[in-house]
Amino acid sequence: MAQVTERMGSDGAVQDSGWHPDRSNRSVQREERRRQLKTVMVLLGVFVAMVAAFSIVFHELMDREGQSYSWVTSVYWTLTTMTTLGFGDITFESDAGRLFSVVVLLSGSAFLLVMLPFIFIQFVFIPWMAERERRRAPRTMPKSMSGHLVLTELGPVEHSLVKRATQADVPYVIIVEDVDEAVRIHHEGREVMVGALDDPETYRNARVEQASMVVATRNDPANTNIAFTVSEIAPNVEILASANSPASVDVLEIAGADHVVQLVEILGSAMASRTLGLGGTSHVIGDFAGLKIAEAGVVATAMIGKTLAELALRARLGIGVIGVWERGAFSIAAPDTTLRESSILLVAATTDQLEAFDAEYAVASEEPRHAVIIGGGRVGRAIGEALEAEGLTFAIVEQFEDRRRDGARYVIGDAADRDVLTDAGLDSASAVLVTTHDDDVNVYLTRYCRGLRADLRIVSRSRLDRNVTTLYRAGADAVLSYSSIGSTAIWNHFRGDETLLVAQGLNVFRSAIPSELAGKTLAESHVNRRTGCNVVAIESAGRIAGSPDPHTVLPVDGELIIVGTNEAALKFSQVFPHARRRIFRRRRVGHRS
Repeated sequence: MAQVTERMGSDGAVQDSGWHPDRSNRSVQREERRRQLKTVMVLLGVFVAMVAAFSIVFHELMDREGQSYSWVTSVYWTLTTMTTLGFGDITFESDAGRLFSVVVLLSGSAFLLVMLPFIFIQFVFIPWMAERERRRAPRTMPKSMSGHLVLTELGPVEHSLVKRATQADVPYVIIVEDVDEAVRIHHEGREVMVGALDDPETYRNARVEQASMVVATRNDPANTNIAFTVSEIAPNVEILASANSPASVDVLEIAGADHVVQLVEILGSAMASRTLGLGGTSHVIGDFAGLKIAEAGVVATAMIGKTLAELALRARLGIGVIGVWERGAFSIAAPDTTLRESSILLVAATTDQLEAFDAEYAVASEEPRHAVIIGGGRVGRAIGEALEAEGLTFAIVEQFEDRRRDGARYVIGDAADRDVLTDAGLDSASAVLVTTHDDDVNVYLTRYCRGLRADLRIVSRSRLDRNVTTLYRAGADAVLSYSSIGSTAIWNHFRGDETLLVAQGLNVFRSAIPSELAGKTLAESHVNRRTGCNVVAIESAGRIAGSPDPHTVLPVDGELIIVGTNEAALKFSQVFPHARRRIFRRRRVGHRS
């Protein structure tokens, strides 16, 4: 199975192929216009042939009747008859001539009813309507707009970012250079405006001086230009830029970017973290609000077959169990949840508590753990660096020889070839990471690897959110989406680390304690029953209380640390609409200062 060359832009698009949605749309439009012109030329050709043929027949029939007319008159009679004008100054006297007149009239009328409307609609009406729509694409934002996000691209990452902004009631605007694309985005109900990204006037029209942040997620040179332009006209506005090359980080910072994120490296590191934490050893996948969010595998430990109530991790070690992963399916922790060999715990704890957990449950392994990384692009290399730092051995399966890099073991060949995977150490591997850019390829390889080894931990990459569930069905234990990882990284800079993406569709987030819950105990608030979210910690007066007791009274000015799916988080915002907005305003002021 061929792997896709993975030199990506900010939205994960393959740049080596030279494909871009704007250029593709314009190419389709040009091809459609050529097809229409060809149709018109064919119709005109048929029309000229009909006029010529009818004129010749007219000339011959008139000669038989003893009437003589010039060829110009023949064409004149044919056209007036075909168009149903019929002046009556030239008529046939024979039945054959009159029958011919009927044929000319009917065929001409039918043909002109097809040709004339087609030409009018395609070359007059539709272009007029298109131009009218083009003029409707906004070219400036209202003067009252403020506190908004200014986006310079609309790829998978930005789609996810717009969704977050909409749910959080944060205004935004997407700047698009192509008018037709702007019209399309406008019709989809998104806030968009037309403007050149290298023109300062564009950003003035976008009210950038009143914005909260400008997000530049195009290629590195374009991002540098955007950062420099915005920093010149709005020096107090935060600028976040993505960097595809590590060498571009310094350049973007010099150009004026306040934050530079390398989204591919973030994805690689996150995928690597999902392969660790096996055999009872906890592995931190995120640090949030002073708590460590970690995963720990149950395989080969004394936890197999026991319920969470029997383990009593909170009572004995102070560890809060957020939930349990089971072959990609996540369930909120419940006392009667029974752990199986394939279960993976998701916990929230302090460093000391995790060390106590490891001391009790970690299973020693005589041999170093090994991982197979499928795909030697930037994501695959980032995973290799992260695994190497943890002391794991790994091999990268790559189809293209020119992508081999020093300092890592490469196996060149097709990942769908069993012999290639065997050479890479699949038989002794504890994990396989599927990292290609093509979701179809990732589904194929995930299913293949699951069929070869039922006990493998498989971590797969998804470019688009809609393919996440398919990858889980194919056998992945964990799936990370480039768009969700990227949008979360950007959102955290914007919101001040308000959200931690634990896995695709599962987040840990902050919220001010809703005023209607202040003074009640956690048990009385029924947060889980009302929203589907689970409270994992309470912060008050700068202190974090992890794994809170159900009888803990919620303080007035405190904050909740909550875990929930995207749907549960949305339900929380609907049930307590003012809580998350209050914490956003509070943290945004601190972040800007």
